[in-house]
Amino acid sequence: MHELSICQSLLDQVEGIARQHGARAVERILLQVGPLSGLEPALLLSAWPLVAAGTVAEAAELVIEAAAIRVRCLDCDAESAATANRLLCGACGGFHTRLVSGDELLLARLELSIPDAERTQDGDAPATEPTREASETTHV
Repeated sequence: MHELSICQSLLDQVEGIARQHGARAVERILLQVGPLSGLEPALLLSAWPLVAAGTVAEAAELVIEAAAIRVRCLDCDAESAATANRLLCGACGGFHTRLVSGDELLLARLELSIPDAERTQDGDAPATEPTREASETTHV
């Protein structure tokens, strides 16, 4: 199950981004997984809690979106949608195509809880800012 090691790599990136932004917690993680990536989204979802336990991302919701399969035709230069077992050009029907997307695993978005730098008017402990989105596209 290589999804466990993929989740560990994802956690390393998530923790690094959370540190850069001074986040106290990661609320939500959005991944885009292509059908040709060789990964099983259900296995990623089941491995994530094991890897994230005890970390800043422990309570994070892991959301997985399917990425579309797209090809570019080497004959007519058109870009079109394709299916996993038929990487044909949608314009001319040619089979000389190059995969544009569909095999990726992308960290598309993080939602972070970041402590407010200013104290409340009462002088209490710092308030927390509403969840802020850190939008970075990173290949995992």
